[in-house]
Amino acid sequence: MSIFSNLFSKKAKAIATDYSWLAVDIHSHLIPGIDDGVKTLEESIALIKELKSLGLNRIITSPHIMTDGYNNSSFDILRGRDLVLNAIAQENIQVSFDAIAEYYLDETIFQKIKDRDILTIGDNYVLVELSYYNKSHGINKYFFELRSAGYKVILAHPERYPYYHSDDLDSYQEIIDSGILLQLNLSSITGVYGKHVKQISEKLIDAGMIHLVGTDLHNLRHLSYIKDAMVNPYMEKVKALQLLNKAL
Repeated sequence: MSIFSNLFSKKAKAIATDYSWLAVDIHSHLIPGIDDGVKTLEESIALIKELKSLGLNRIITSPHIMTDGYNNSSFDILRGRDLVLNAIAQENIQVSFDAIAEYYLDETIFQKIKDRDILTIGDNYVLVELSYYNKSHGINKYFFELRSAGYKVILAHPERYPYYHSDDLDSYQEIIDSGILLQLNLSSITGVYGKHVKQISEKLIDAGMIHLVGTDLHNLRHLSYIKDAMVNPYMEKVKALQLLNKAL
């Protein structure tokens, strides 16, 4: 085999890499017209087919619930899930599809906890997010109330909160020590969210502080980032983590 044949073989192998090792995507926005994700059912189905082709056999989509943005209800999300499920069946796509929510943590979460009106997956896992701009001074209270009610809390894309970047990994360790799981966006390692997000992502991976990963897929453009991440050299370190995705 010539050196050129060998190089071509290695390139082909890289392109063939997929996410079958992960199998389960915990974070996406694939219910049409409900948040900043897909706009149509056709777009939803197209992206689900793409995820399936990348080796993801179970997709847990997670529309936003936030008071000042996408004030969805559990009913809205489950109705949208069923709409997508029906289309998946009609298209005969062999994939498991379910829905939770990505809850923005503010004072409205307390009433949801009281009413047991929180969408969960697996062993009572709930996905939450924080502000990208301002650090919440009530975060420990939110986490405590959720955990006291029996929920296992997953913090979405912690690498994207810039106010945690300045003290190395101490803030992240405090969150983990309080019983919270961290979910990294796969595309964060590509630099698509910026240099600092990429750097902190690599540090969290190196420290073994990531418990789950997700696509956070919103649209076709995001799909290209996920494919770029798939062949990023750092993905080998992600694959070596003791991830909980398959438990869901």
